[in-house]
Amino acid sequence: MADVALLLLVLVAAAVPVLLLRDLRTVPPGRGRTRGPWVSVVVPARDEEQSLPALLAALHASVVPVAEVVVVDDGSSDGTAAVAREGGARVLAAGSPPAGWTGKAWACHVGAEATTGDLLLFLDADTVLAPDALGGLLELHEQHGGLVSVQPHHRVPEGHEQLSAYFNVVALMSSDAFTGRAPRRPMAFGPCLLTSRRDHTAAGGHAVVRGEILDDVRLAQAYDRAGLPVTCAVGGPAVAMRSYPGGVGQLVSGWTKNIASGAAAADPRASLATVLWISVHHAVAAGVLLSLAGAIAGRDLAAGSAIVWVLGWLLTSWQLRRLLHRAGTFRWWTWALFPVPLLAFDLVFARSALLTVVRRSVRWRGRTVDLRDDARAREVG
Repeated sequence: MADVALLLLVLVAAAVPVLLLRDLRTVPPGRGRTRGPWVSVVVPARDEEQSLPALLAALHASVVPVAEVVVVDDGSSDGTAAVAREGGARVLAAGSPPAGWTGKAWACHVGAEATTGDLLLFLDADTVLAPDALGGLLELHEQHGGLVSVQPHHRVPEGHEQLSAYFNVVALMSSDAFTGRAPRRPMAFGPCLLTSRRDHTAAGGHAVVRGEILDDVRLAQAYDRAGLPVTCAVGGPAVAMRSYPGGVGQLVSGWTKNIASGAAAADPRASLATVLWISVHHAVAAGVLLSLAGAIAGRDLAAGSAIVWVLGWLLTSWQLRRLLHRAGTFRWWTWALFPVPLLAFDLVFARSALLTVVRRSVRWRGRTVDLRDDARAREVG
């Protein structure tokens, strides 16, 4: 009976991503397009001298030319400004954010105000666009209008970067943006945002999200309030990012900043389904490990037969493989040994909840962000 229940649970959990990601659209290819409207690229950057060269080179290689590239230096302590100028970008100094503003929201605001293009493309410094990516982004915007948001394909070449596996999949599943119907709570992914200047102004611009740690999600909600559509896609071969080349500490700090807050902002039903899915992964991992320990000790430690637990492991890891293939460049051992990145997810999520929900402050890029309601977005450092 326990074996049947386990297999049913695994199959039910396997259906969750099928339902939540059945419309997981990818940025389309540029289809040979070489012309487009006037696009201004705004790159908020703080200590990004290592990331910027790849992005700027990609923008210069774009098949559809961009009108201007503006890098807004958000108080960098490295050579960000010099690297940006060497890469052909116009550099603006953001200065200290005004009271009530986060550094990134202020940098995006400064960049948008200083540009003249009909369309605004906000890019994180660690993103990279394929030569025909802008053509695909323009196609999405022409089809849907409003705000186009892309979760880039996560490049994870180093071992420690594989620990981002569950964060990527959970972000996609809990977004409720890929179910094939209008999401109950509009969501967006911050690394790549394309919008018309007119719509950006109508939604309130980045001023409306000035004090938000989840500026991308709140911006999507502002567009929705203004009656403007929000369309999400994954980057595929067109838009990629490499977020945490600096080691485990950088990875932990980056995901700590917003994973728990993002979960709280997500649609409850999508979140609940995602919790069910990841809970089954915990159960399968625990069941196999207990079965192995029981075999060594010569006693039964797990309910159900060992062969069913192993079968559950194989089914779970194989589905994770398919999901990770859409999310990034994850290696085979990441999905085959899924309890390792799963444990990393658990630990970082707990840390994120402690800092963002209990202590109400997080530290990122050398700044401490105060998340209390009476001190929203006060950044120190």
